[in-house]
Amino acid sequence: MSYVYQIDQNRCKGCLLCVVTCPKKVLEVVESVNAKGYFPVHPAYPEKCIWCALCATMCPDVAITIKEIV
Repeated sequence: MSYVYQIDQNRCKGCLLCVVTCPKKVLEVVESVNAKGYFPVHPAYPEKCIWCALCATMCPDVAITIKEIV
């Protein structure tokens, strides 16, 4: 099975809960602000992702989604 994840940059408020929760340290903060003035996160090391979905579970703004590719 293959998976893909997306981070809605304009929904992310940069709370960093996903960054702290990720066991493989896949996510990092972007150095530019989004439309709401926050520093969102992005997948800096996507090859390390183990698809545990902890980032999506912890995100209070539902800015991260993980889907199975069929």
